[in-house]
Amino acid sequence: MTPRVVVTGLGVVCSTALGSADFSAALRAGRSGAGPIDLFDTRGFAHAQGCQVPEFEASRWLRRLPEAELGRAGRFAAVAARMAATDARLAGDTLADRRCLVSVGTTDGGSYELDQVVADEIGSGPSGIRAELVRKVPAGALSTAVARELGLSRAETMTMATACAAGNHSVGDALDALRQGSADLAFCGGADALCRRNFTGFYRLGLIAPDLCRPFDIHRQGLLTGEGAGVLVLETEEAARARGARRYAEVLGCGINCDAHDQMTPEPESIARCMRLALDDAGVKAHEVDLISAHGTGTEVNDMIEGRAIREVFGPRPPRTVALKSMLGHTMGAASALAGIACVLSISEGFVPPTINHTRTDPACGLDRIVSRTETSGIDIAQNNGLAFGGNNAVVLYGRC
Repeated sequence: MTPRVVVTGLGVVCSTALGSADFSAALRAGRSGAGPIDLFDTRGFAHAQGCQVPEFEASRWLRRLPEAELGRAGRFAAVAARMAATDARLAGDTLADRRCLVSVGTTDGGSYELDQVVADEIGSGPSGIRAELVRKVPAGALSTAVARELGLSRAETMTMATACAAGNHSVGDALDALRQGSADLAFCGGADALCRRNFTGFYRLGLIAPDLCRPFDIHRQGLLTGEGAGVLVLETEEAARARGARRYAEVLGCGINCDAHDQMTPEPESIARCMRLALDDAGVKAHEVDLISAHGTGTEVNDMIEGRAIREVFGPRPPRTVALKSMLGHTMGAASALAGIACVLSISEGFVPPTINHTRTDPACGLDRIVSRTETSGIDIAQNNGLAFGGNNAVVLYGRC
């Protein structure tokens, strides 16, 4: 029989929280991470709001890696992984010889450092490029930073570069590895840092909101870029029981597809197909899903198309739906990892976080059950949507243990 896979540890770094307990409190409170971006030069932009992680002492969590060796996104990933390992009660000596998979999703990798390298080159010529910055640029440094920080000597490290769906892709990667027995333990999720290149791209496309992100709202004006990391510890239920680990939730199934329909515009039939793949993999019927964590970017077209796809799968009255980007901004490769952690907390703690900044749902989205206030309610099954540029879709279902 295919082994059941459970979540035993959570690590969070985002604009509203550090750690899963703080994240749970922030979700319940509907805390917003939006504010002026000061991480890079925003002169020349009419507006530059974002969801930036406040400065914190990474050394409070890091045990092996000097903070100076890590790029910004790598620091987020390593800290979130250390938090997740601690939360799962996995000590260093118990990790060293375990067959581990480290799978980290990202959109921008080390582009924050790349911005600095480019600026340095423009300012002083090629000889001015700082080698220490260049070493922090490769996206692969995110997963290797996790392995190094946790002292994983038998780890396979993977970087999933599927943009906004990358966090869910990494969870799916870990789910497959544990089901097939090719790993005993997995650290999976996503990480990204704010960078000028990414912000400018979305700004030039006219997709950056001037003030707040309002997913599915009739007054929505776009997204806010964000940053952070979310890391989940996954292991088989048998292994978790054997060591007496807390089991937050079960990873029921994952659906992944890529339609390559358009670089920017999602394809509703493909999104619906991805949801059905996840439901089939989980052995769950559509009517059994209690909550959908939508991709919910707050852009006009994406919200409308996602709503259409949800209705195609779930019918005219879909489950309650939330959009966490209203609080966290679009954290790119970390987005569906952080949303997945929110789903796990909703199931284990019995609450539904709100979609903040939401006053009236756009009828074109066709979703009449947008949760705009925190609800205390039992959730048995939650679906987490991750929908990316280029038609890269990944959907994960979580359930009560």
